[in-house]
Amino acid sequence: MTRRGSIQIVVLLVTMSSLVAGLSIGVQADGQVVEAPLELPSSEVTEDHREIGEMELKGEDTGDLVAIPTIPPVSEQPLVQPSVRLKDIARFDGIRENQLTGLGLVVGLDGTGDGKGAGVRMVANMLTRFGVTVDPQDLRSRNIAAVMVTANLPAFARSGDRLDVTVSSIGDAKSLQGGFLLQTPLQGADNQVYAVAQGPLSIGGFNVRSGRDQAQKNHPTIARGPGIAIVEREIPGDVLPTEDGRLTLVLHTADFTTASRTVREINRHFGPDTAEAQDSSSILLNIPAAYRQDMIGFLAQVEEIQVTPDIAGRVVINERTGTIVIGQAVRIASVAVAHGNLSVTISAQHEVVQPPAFSAGETVIKETQTLTVEEEQGQLMLLPGAATIGDLVNVLNAIGATPRDIVAILQAIKESGALYGELEII
Repeated sequence: MTRRGSIQIVVLLVTMSSLVAGLSIGVQADGQVVEAPLELPSSEVTEDHREIGEMELKGEDTGDLVAIPTIPPVSEQPLVQPSVRLKDIARFDGIRENQLTGLGLVVGLDGTGDGKGAGVRMVANMLTRFGVTVDPQDLRSRNIAAVMVTANLPAFARSGDRLDVTVSSIGDAKSLQGGFLLQTPLQGADNQVYAVAQGPLSIGGFNVRSGRDQAQKNHPTIARGPGIAIVEREIPGDVLPTEDGRLTLVLHTADFTTASRTVREINRHFGPDTAEAQDSSSILLNIPAAYRQDMIGFLAQVEEIQVTPDIAGRVVINERTGTIVIGQAVRIASVAVAHGNLSVTISAQHEVVQPPAFSAGETVIKETQTLTVEEEQGQLMLLPGAATIGDLVNVLNAIGATPRDIVAILQAIKESGALYGELEII
């Protein structure tokens, strides 16, 4: 019997023993052993085993058996877009917020306020209103701070409604912790006062100093005032903007595909010709006759309609923080990527040099500079065509790329024309 025939017999014996061993395979669950049923191999399995038995091994006569497995490709998972309510991706035209601003004064700070500037002058003016005349040059208080107060006035706000405000220091205050905002009028773009804010502030952090040591959490010069503003004036003409029984729905993100899907879903719920797309963001709604006397009910039903929005492939990069967000619709053509860092280090060392004994020389300090250049070895990786986000992440992780490296790699891929999607740097 030849050596090749012996190897074929050994392979067949191993295959048969593995099939027989399947009879004793059990599954343990809840402390019990359940025997697995025996399944006879199909003709395909038998053919595969016969091919393995007849496999021809080439190489030196060392007696070593080497198996090279073949991994079948994994089917690509389809993109899954979530279905969302219309109220989360669109708004009705004419229903919007209005911004309010005001200049105010924060008091009660623990020595972390303004030392000079607008805050001191505002205190002097306030004292004058109360009949106390003080020269601003004589004030040395650091318990006050000049601030800018901002708020958003929602649609259909009524007198007496409360608003949240954001308070930001405009002077040299170190912290607004523990401060109290004095009455501050909030004006709109028409210079009319629509709300008045007054109350305690919260910074959601702290700023502690002791000599040269300092401990800080979050941003202490910006504070929030929950519900400390009261609406004093309503926006005139703040009603539903309907014209001849029509209303316009505006998408937050303009997209022709999303607009088409929205029209289709609205017409499916209320009948044909109810919705008509004007452009990529505007959809004209014809209020059905059955809802002319119940417009609020019609709008409520429109807001609850489920739509699957279409999202363009986009990569958003923030180089300041190293944040990278990659949309699932982004695709990459076949491209090879190699990335390595080049670091140059210049270090200075000071060495004391003594003069020879019994000489007239002096002791001096000599500075020696050392230049070190280190280049990392970049591994060349191949990105297959139509690679998904998962493939891209796996390859970038395989080459050990950091967020900073990924920023440079994505920019280079975009410049090469292999990135199918928008690259946005913020």
